[in-house]
Amino acid sequence: MKKTGFILLVLMVAVVGQSCTRQDESDQVCIKDNCVNVEIVKNEEDRRRGLMERDSLEADAGMLFIFDQSGVYPFWMKDTLIPLDIIWMDYARNVVYIAEDVPPCEEDPCLSYNPDKEALYVLEVNAGYAAEKGLQLGDTAQFQLRTMENKK
Repeated sequence: MKKTGFILLVLMVAVVGQSCTRQDESDQVCIKDNCVNVEIVKNEEDRRRGLMERDSLEADAGMLFIFDQSGVYPFWMKDTLIPLDIIWMDYARNVVYIAEDVPPCEEDPCLSYNPDKEALYVLEVNAGYAAEKGLQLGDTAQFQLRTMENKK
């Protein structure tokens, strides 16, 4: 009996520890204390693919595009099946442009969404996220990323 209790205790500690580890290992972007778990996109092939062909995105999830240098990076919705908010951030992680409720592209040529300022990071999240969370130009994002140092 004592042995069974000990085994159950060890298993419970392992499960709790594993779930905490998973949460701590998630890459996150937080703006105004609202955090989303993100997939990191750093290469050209993955940038072209983005969220194409996905039929859903979890409420607290997104995709963070990290560019090699600041620039004006237009985005389009080719083969993207869900509406999105697209949030551009500069080198200091300040929000410089928001395209809200961007619909999927249904006919060629697809519209291109162009920021009016340079960005180094672009965050794609579910449509309505920016309005729901009250995001505004000038808000500063905090990154909690395993893949790069969080300098801000």
